[in-house]
Amino acid sequence: MKLTIPEGYQPLLNLKQTEKAIKLVKDFFETALSSELQLRRVTAPIIVMKGTGINDDLNGVERPVSFPIRSMNDRVAEVVHSLAKWKRLALADYQIEENFGIYTDMNALRPDEELDNLHSIYVDQWDWERVMNHDQRNLDFLKYIVRKIYSVLKRTEFVVFENYPHIRPLLPEEITFIHSEELLDRYPSLTPKEREYRAAKEYGAVFIIGIGHPLKNGERHDGRAPDYDDWSTETINGFRGLNGDIIVWNPVLNDAFEISSMGIRVNPEAMLYQLKMNKCEDRKELYWHKRLLNGELPQSVGGGIGQSRLCMYFLRKAHIGEVQASIWPEEMVAMCRKNNIFLM
Repeated sequence: MKLTIPEGYQPLLNLKQTEKAIKLVKDFFETALSSELQLRRVTAPIIVMKGTGINDDLNGVERPVSFPIRSMNDRVAEVVHSLAKWKRLALADYQIEENFGIYTDMNALRPDEELDNLHSIYVDQWDWERVMNHDQRNLDFLKYIVRKIYSVLKRTEFVVFENYPHIRPLLPEEITFIHSEELLDRYPSLTPKEREYRAAKEYGAVFIIGIGHPLKNGERHDGRAPDYDDWSTETINGFRGLNGDIIVWNPVLNDAFEISSMGIRVNPEAMLYQLKMNKCEDRKELYWHKRLLNGELPQSVGGGIGQSRLCMYFLRKAHIGEVQASIWPEEMVAMCRKNNIFLM
């Protein structure tokens, strides 16, 4: 069982206060994000049809929850892992204009998730996607979008402080950008997670660029599906990747803490290259991939921002189960309860 117990942990809010604070964080962040990125809220599915290529494949090994539909001749549907690719279809179908976008409350199930302080079977996040033009396919534009999201994080942190003065702001004034290759150069003997730990602890908030393409040592910083983020386009200094993760330092867990995965999305050329690299070129024949290759989907930038992750961070909780209702191993529940961590 993977579980971190902070020494002497005492929650800063009781259960009733926590429920009220969760609503405060979610309501404020959602409205601010919508305004900052010019996003319209849309209704999104929790299930999609198997075999269409619409579901998020994550690292390509996680099994989605699936079931046959009696009224559709037992065709199989899947509970979404995320809406990474569905959103791009929605941009086209809603005919969203350039520099505007959509967001939605995404609820997913990931039964293969390894349960710990941060990971739950139940995943709730704001999935967002924004139309861009081909001239914006560059690192400067990606950083521009990241800074906008970070400004919303800062404002949310202040609102929490205004309502709960004993939860003091911790985020640095600016987010630091660093490429995964640069982290490898700095800490060649460390694992990717250990490098993230060092960077988050040093800077407080970082955006690690380039997640998915093999680094110079032949290893990937982390896995990424080949058909939504562009992790292969060369940017500067021979580095590759127009995507990344927002990671902050979590003082409760004394560890790096990922809040968002995002990036500029693949164009047809990047997707074909990445499908070939991942040995899954057969996906070209799927519904979603055909629409992209036929030029029917707009160029976009997008990502997911964990709702429970945000609440956990801003309310200084030690376990994601303190801010969401899910299922946990009995021994984890008992160990948490013994150490003042009360799971919903």
